[in-house]
Amino acid sequence: MAAYFFWGDDDFRLQQAVTALRDRSLDAAWADFNYEKITPDYPDGPITALNQAMTLPFGMGKRVVWLVDTTLGQRCPEAVLTEFERTLPQIPETTVLILTSPQKPDGRAKFTKLFQKHGEIKAFDTISPWKTDQLLTQVQATARDQGLQLSSEAADLLVEAVGNQTRQLMLELEKLALYWGDRPGPIDAEAVSQLVTISTQNSLQLAAALRQGDTDEALGLVAELLNRNEPPLRIISTLVGQFRTWLWVKVMVTSGERDNQAIAKAAEIGNPKRVYFLQKEVAPLRLEALQETLSHLLVLESDLKRGRDPAATLQTKVIEISQCFRSAATRR
Repeated sequence: MAAYFFWGDDDFRLQQAVTALRDRSLDAAWADFNYEKITPDYPDGPITALNQAMTLPFGMGKRVVWLVDTTLGQRCPEAVLTEFERTLPQIPETTVLILTSPQKPDGRAKFTKLFQKHGEIKAFDTISPWKTDQLLTQVQATARDQGLQLSSEAADLLVEAVGNQTRQLMLELEKLALYWGDRPGPIDAEAVSQLVTISTQNSLQLAAALRQGDTDEALGLVAELLNRNEPPLRIISTLVGQFRTWLWVKVMVTSGERDNQAIAKAAEIGNPKRVYFLQKEVAPLRLEALQETLSHLLVLESDLKRGRDPAATLQTKVIEISQCFRSAATRR
C-alpha cells in the first residue's frame, strides 16, 4: 500500500507530484476505471476515499484515489479517525491513496501521527522570496530534472527573473531548452537575458529602496507591483522577511559578533557567505530605524487584513518607512 499526504501552497509543484504519481501507477488503458478524484464538495469524501481505496483495480495497473483539499490534517472527526485507524493499515498494495491540502497538518493531531505511521507526508511550500540561496538550489535542481545544465550566472539570472514562481520557472526552462538545442556546455547567462523577462519591479527591490530612504523609487515600485496584480500581503511578507534579516544582522554586529556562521544561524541565512554583503547593507543603518520598520509593517499587515484600501495603505506606510531611513541618513 502507498499512502501520501502532500501539503503546501506551491500548487504547481504539488500538482506535478500528484500527476507523476498517478501516471506511473495507472495503466493508461484502464485509467478511467481505476482513478477516483474526490473533491471537497463530495458527500462523506474521506469515507468514500477509504472505500474506493479498498476496492481492487480493474484490469492492469493500480487504483489511484485522490482526496483533494482535505482538512483532516487540521480537524478530523472521531468517526472518520476511527475509520482511518481501521482501514489505513489494510489498504491493498494495488492502491495508491493521495491526500492533498494547502495547509500543514497538525503534528500533534492523532490523524497526522497515524498517517506518519502508515504513509508519507511531504511538503510543497513556496520558498520565501528573500531566501535566495534556497531559490538558487530550486532552480538548479529543477533544471537538472529537465536534463538541463545552467552556468552559475544563468542560474542567478533565473532566480532574479522568476523568484519563487515554480510554474514560471518551468515555462522559462522549456523555452531555454528549445533555444539551446543540442549545443554543448551549460546554458549561459546571455541566453537567459535574451529569452527571459527579468522584472526590475519586485518586492526585494522595494525593500532596498525603502532601506535607502528613496521615497519616489519606493512609491513607483509599489505602483508597478500592484499593476502586475501582486498580492499586497505577499509584498508585505517579502518586506517583513528582508527587514527581519537586516535587523538580525544589525543586532548581531552591534553586539560585537564577528563570526559569520553565528550571524547566519541567528538570522536564518542558509548561506553564511551572504553575511558579508548583508553587513555592508546594514552598516549605515540605525538599529532603531529597522525596529520601527518592522512595527510599521505589522500595522500595515493588520490594516490590510481589516479591509483597508491596499494601494492607499501601502503608499502611506511606504512613505513613513522611507522617512525612517531618510531621517537616519540626515543624522549620520
